[in-house]
Amino acid sequence: MAAKLPTVAIIGQANVGKSSLFNRLVGYNQAIVAREAGTTRDNVLGKVTYNDHDFWLVDTAGLKDPNDEFEASIQEQIDEAADAADVILVVVDSTLYPSDEDRVVAKKALKSKKPVVLLTNKIDLRGHLPADEFKRLGIKTIIGTSAEHREGIEDVMNEIVSLIPKAQDVEDDDVLRIALIGRPNVGKSYLFNTLAGKQQAIVANIAGTTRDINRIQVRYKQRTIELLDTAGVRRQGKQVVGIEKFSVLRTLQAIEESDVCLLLMDVNEINTQLDQRLAGVIDEAGKGMVLVVSKWDTLDKTPYTRDSIAPQIANTFNFTPWAPLIFTSSATGQNVTKLFDLALDIEARRKQPTKTRVLNDMLQKATQKHPPAGLKNTQPKLRYIVQTDTTPPWFVIYGSHLKFVHWSYKRYLERLIRETYDYSGTPLKMSFRDEKQIQANREKAEKANKKSPRDRSDSDEEE
Repeated sequence: MAAKLPTVAIIGQANVGKSSLFNRLVGYNQAIVAREAGTTRDNVLGKVTYNDHDFWLVDTAGLKDPNDEFEASIQEQIDEAADAADVILVVVDSTLYPSDEDRVVAKKALKSKKPVVLLTNKIDLRGHLPADEFKRLGIKTIIGTSAEHREGIEDVMNEIVSLIPKAQDVEDDDVLRIALIGRPNVGKSYLFNTLAGKQQAIVANIAGTTRDINRIQVRYKQRTIELLDTAGVRRQGKQVVGIEKFSVLRTLQAIEESDVCLLLMDVNEINTQLDQRLAGVIDEAGKGMVLVVSKWDTLDKTPYTRDSIAPQIANTFNFTPWAPLIFTSSATGQNVTKLFDLALDIEARRKQPTKTRVLNDMLQKATQKHPPAGLKNTQPKLRYIVQTDTTPPWFVIYGSHLKFVHWSYKRYLERLIRETYDYSGTPLKMSFRDEKQIQANREKAEKANKKSPRDRSDSDEEE
């Protein structure tokens, strides 16, 4: 069982270039960048791999439903980052002298005792101020950046990986962890209480007051199951006007810690963009997932209601067709216990044994029936396949010219794996290893090792 990934939070005032920096650090355009302040409305978290380190990068201001009018304030960004992040990146505009607001941000970030790095962005613009002007903020590590021209990005990456803990294996304790994930007000805490069989979550008057992950262990069919709830909970039946926020980082950490996620959506408000984004995060994290429609008792139903709603949801989540869909009601108890059974089934399927011979027979038949397309003189050759992990199920395919394998062919192979072994409820991961590249890297490493210690020290000095 791998360790949880560290989280790196980006905080700062609007229009200092957080989204642009996020895009550069993640490595592709994942957020919307616009000139108007506060326009970040798309994905604001991404998995980053750099120098054998993996981490989550989060723009704490942004993971909101586009229809919500709520904007996370700087105060909330800082509180959340200080609470849950491993590293905090404070971004300021290098063309403006530090403001009182910048000082407040810096002071609170430093007070968290987490590693803090100051990024003075937009150093490509005329009139940008020298780094000395920002020393008064009290943050020791200052890196000048230009998201526009990629300046300083490598320095930021190197600084981050020097601060985050190295990945370590954590012993598997045979506890099945189920996280309840979803937007505010979809009934996570009510379901948490119902599953737990008692009022375990702290119920408060104000929505959005619970920032920590609530957890409880229960026994079901001779298994210990730990429930994780990230919700801001409130008194039953107490309706709160307005939109409550939820913690991006807490949600992310609950996903990372879990084995299976129950993605809840209110039957009265399904198919939102935020639900899709959360499903994407769960998929990316390689966790099992069940799509849970809550509050089924609140709907005026006909015998055909379910059959009309299910295809809509399937269409919205067509990128995770492997996730089962279930309709529940915490009030009546409908299908609530089935969630435990589903989670246990998904865990069993994730860990099911596979046979390399069966997988390779499948691969051979697949390539004979539909050879992968390539370029004129460079056809991809898929030679053999092995499974290397179970959480999530991970398959590695060896061959040559594999960089030309089209995404549609990868999807075709995934479909065949799922037809060979039942992996309902879990994403699959695939890697492609080019044998020629592996051999070239091996020869390069051997060549480097043959250099004398004296040669190596000389070259290190030159670098």
